Amino acid sequence: MADDGSASNRRDPIKSSVGNVAGQRRRQQAVTVAKERRESLVRAKRLCRVGTNGGDDEDAFVENEMMIDEEQPVLEAQTVKAVEELKSAVQSQGKGVMQKRVTALRELRRLLSKSEFPPIDAALSAGAIPLLVQCLSFGSPDEQLLESAWCLTNIAAGKPEETKALLPALPLLVAHLGEKSSAPVAEQCAWAIGNVAGEGEELRNVLLSQGALPPLARMIFPDKGSTVRTAAWALSNLIKGPESKAAAQLVRVDGIVDAILRHLKKTDEEIATEIAWIVVYLSALSDIATSMLLKGGILQLLVERLATSDSLQLLIPVLRSLGNFVSVDPKAMLTILVGGQNTEENIINVLAKCLRSEHRVLKKEAAWVLSNIAAGSIEHKRMIHSSEAMPLLLRLLSTSPFDIKKEVAYVLGNLCVESAEGGDARPRIIQEHLVSIVSGGCLRGFIDLVRSPDIEAARLGLQFIELVLRGMPNGEGSKLVEGEDGIDAMERFQFHENEELRVMANSLVDKYFGEDYGIDE
Repeated sequence: MADDGSASNRRDPIKSSVGNVAGQRRRQQAVTVAKERRESLVRAKRLCRVGTNGGDDEDAFVENEMMIDEEQPVLEAQTVKAVEELKSAVQSQGKGVMQKRVTALRELRRLLSKSEFPPIDAALSAGAIPLLVQCLSFGSPDEQLLESAWCLTNIAAGKPEETKALLPALPLLVAHLGEKSSAPVAEQCAWAIGNVAGEGEELRNVLLSQGALPPLARMIFPDKGSTVRTAAWALSNLIKGPESKAAAQLVRVDGIVDAILRHLKKTDEEIATEIAWIVVYLSALSDIATSMLLKGGILQLLVERLATSDSLQLLIPVLRSLGNFVSVDPKAMLTILVGGQNTEENIINVLAKCLRSEHRVLKKEAAWVLSNIAAGSIEHKRMIHSSEAMPLLLRLLSTSPFDIKKEVAYVLGNLCVESAEGGDARPRIIQEHLVSIVSGGCLRGFIDLVRSPDIEAARLGLQFIELVLRGMPNGEGSKLVEGEDGIDAMERFQFHENEELRVMANSLVDKYFGEDYGIDE
């Protein structure tokens, strides 16, 4: 990939005489990990089943039993009736009207919280949104505001078109994030906004234009766990890109960097997890934020979390953030590696623990961080090469799923070359590393990448073949490549539509196996 002008947005993977690759950029990684987070680890939208007011009365809890299919029509009919009751309560005047509204809101909220598939469409069709917006008006009792925001939170957790139905409510939800609202009401509104932001870029832009980010950011300043956790989750949804304007706006909020660092130091892993996702997107999307966080000592905090935590939900954003920071400032990581500042073990050995994990995503993230460290100085490369991570990497290259295999290939390839200076197209090969890695049986794995339909992986495989052909002593490279059917793998590019790979593969075959190779056949 060509340089897009954002030099700090990339790691620097292996380069060879037949190809220059800028590597996977941090912005693309941020979008990818946002999708993975939504689909598997942490839902971008969250249904609210227990309220934010911390009460212990029976109405603050929702029945755990999920509705079976036959009961869904009954639930929808009850929801329509609840909306009608709310409409009557809103229109009522006189004594007891406030309690009547709260009772109607509570019943609607219970119905929207009761099922794995809440009757959102029934509520919308019955006209719930205008009524809920009216109940959100300033001056209303906190209990009414809380129940209204709770209903909107669960509606926003629905399908895209159901989430968009909240557009009329967004100005009031944002307004209630301010200091004039009680903490439970502000937190519930933050939850609703987090669900809306999780829907997509269009709604995130609407929220940003309505001023949601600054008050949401200030909600993570206190030490109160529940409020901070909810606000941090909503913030991570709001800034996750792919555009960088929200991340740039967040870092301009006075005190935000100090708040992030403070929460990462604390023992609460749930808060640290949500804060770490904010760090993922800031480090991927904002160079200014990255610089400020590095100056604040965030690398050491992340390394300590990596060394001491067993939480998969926390380790993944910590690993992702580390990879982002290392790609920007390898010298900062070298200071930690060499200086012995980390709290328990060498960071490389901690990453090796992640490579041993049974969790696929953890292995992939650890390999991605190592690939960025391996793209650094010769000291970085030697530390990895002499560590317990090496046999793990060699095994993963031959046994792991494709996405992990590709990240591992970047690590191994980067270990074999010195970092190129000034755009040098032929970086010097570290022969000792190359010989030991090839002797470890990795060549077959790289040739498998050449056969892959993934263009980036195929390029990576061809680059490593070039290193083997050029760098193995006594001309052994040609025999090794031929012995692993590497010639056949390269010849599939003879008429390939991708010009770069076609030229790369054909040049290697011509140079190392004779220009007439294959003509007789």
